[in-house]
Amino acid sequence: MPSSFASYSMKQITVSFLLLVAISAHADDRRFAASDLAGAHLRHPGKIVVQNDRKAITAFHFLGDFREALFSLKSVPMPRHSFAGAVLNSGAVVPASVPPYLAQLIAEASKSAGVDPRLVTAVVGRESAFNPAAVSPVGAQGLMQLMPQTARYLGITDPFDPRQNVFAGAKYLRKLLDTFSGDLDLTLAAYNAGPGAVARYRGVPPYRETIAYVRNVRARYDAMR
Repeated sequence: MPSSFASYSMKQITVSFLLLVAISAHADDRRFAASDLAGAHLRHPGKIVVQNDRKAITAFHFLGDFREALFSLKSVPMPRHSFAGAVLNSGAVVPASVPPYLAQLIAEASKSAGVDPRLVTAVVGRESAFNPAAVSPVGAQGLMQLMPQTARYLGITDPFDPRQNVFAGAKYLRKLLDTFSGDLDLTLAAYNAGPGAVARYRGVPPYRETIAYVRNVRARYDAMR
């Protein structure tokens, strides 16, 4: 292995390690240097510094009296479209339009997850039209159209079992609501396109399908409130 490559790789490892430490102490608004980490066994302590000032996390490389910024991760606020506590109103009544065999199930799942059963109903209606055997062209399954990897993550053994699917789907909705601070648009976008896409675009991804999905589910939810 060329020595230059080894040196570059070690620098990457060092910066990554320091960055993780800085991120973990974001609330304390502290500054870190390699010399602060005695247990890290760094050969040249103090040469790389990670600064966390709440607006950004920046790694600096010091060369004598000169300071070079290696990279900076800026904090960019996402637009918020919160429904406040409404989406967490698990005591709301399931609309009468819901098939009777599903109404009680949605009510129980929503109460367990702590989400509005009308929101769960809106998602089920849009995802599967209340068909427990629904399968999408990309492989999403069941009433809440969970992808196989998501279903496994949520502990589902049979995605076509209505109870398992709705309870897991409601739990997943709550996780997304918590992740995006109750922002309904971002939650629905993440349900459709994945939370990674929402984080990458710092908002609703510019996908035609996702934009239409958010509007459709919100319209359904609004109509039931």
